[in-house]
Amino acid sequence: MRRTPFTNDFSWSKSRHEKFSECLRAYYLYYYRSWGGWEAEAPKEARELYVLKKLNNRYTWAGSVVHECVRDVLLDIRAGRPVELAEVEARARRLMQDDFRHSAKKAYWTQKYRKAFTGLVEHEYAEALPDEVWKQNWETVRAALGWFFSSRWPALARTLKPAQWLEVDAGYDFSSFTLDGVKVFAIPDFAYVDEAGVPVVVDWKTGKVRDGYDEQVLGYALYVSQRYKFPVEKVRASLVYLNEGLEQDVQVDLTAMEAFKARFAQSVAGMRAVLGDPATNTPKDATVFPMTEDVSQCARCAFRRPCGRAEAAAQAQAQQQAPKVA
Repeated sequence: MRRTPFTNDFSWSKSRHEKFSECLRAYYLYYYRSWGGWEAEAPKEARELYVLKKLNNRYTWAGSVVHECVRDVLLDIRAGRPVELAEVEARARRLMQDDFRHSAKKAYWTQKYRKAFTGLVEHEYAEALPDEVWKQNWETVRAALGWFFSSRWPALARTLKPAQWLEVDAGYDFSSFTLDGVKVFAIPDFAYVDEAGVPVVVDWKTGKVRDGYDEQVLGYALYVSQRYKFPVEKVRASLVYLNEGLEQDVQVDLTAMEAFKARFAQSVAGMRAVLGDPATNTPKDATVFPMTEDVSQCARCAFRRPCGRAEAAAQAQAQQQAPKVA
């Protein structure tokens, strides 16, 4: 049977908006120049960019491991299976050890591994990091899992009847909706209906509290509203900071949603303005996508080599890590 070819259709997500806002060149490489890089006959440049775009850094890696573990715990609870913190921690540690070995060998250039992890940008650019940094990365994961198990969430999940479960990190193939004719990806980490019949969306965070996360869960609320036919103002939303031990409710009402839709429309308009042909999602020339002037951002970017900023990024990184002189 003939395979239907993939098409690079325009879509929107909070992560896409952030890339567009931070560096137009990185946005261009991530969403356009790397397209097709997974194909065996892909041009060398597209292949390189595709591999680079799939790399994590140590912070996003830790966060993704925590999310995977919490997802699996919730799925086990939903299925009635027992869950123990010690077993979850041990599984997470083995997973990270395997991930680290795969990445340290740069095996991601030649081997398929696991879908949720390709490799680490720190290894790709041979960043000299002491063992203590990697140990701290594991401690971040361990502490987040420990807090989650001691929190109210596992007990709450055990009280849910089958009909109350909506989603547990269902993934890009499932969690999307259409807003103003644009496909929007919105993947809540946990969504359920409480005992009063109120839909609740939850987003787990492993980092520190920062601005912008409210926007993400408002998108989740709109998604749950559309998919499950709830009035949007009825949806409750929570940000749960697993390493901070904090829970933050996000206001979901018609005023908040109108403001979200206005910011969404502005973001989409900006992304479409750099397209040569919006109908086919074809970008304009690369010159329309300049690199950021903030070289410190390049120290976190996987595209620093193809952009010719590897050395400048290393210098910026060294300055960031240098001890402060009083």
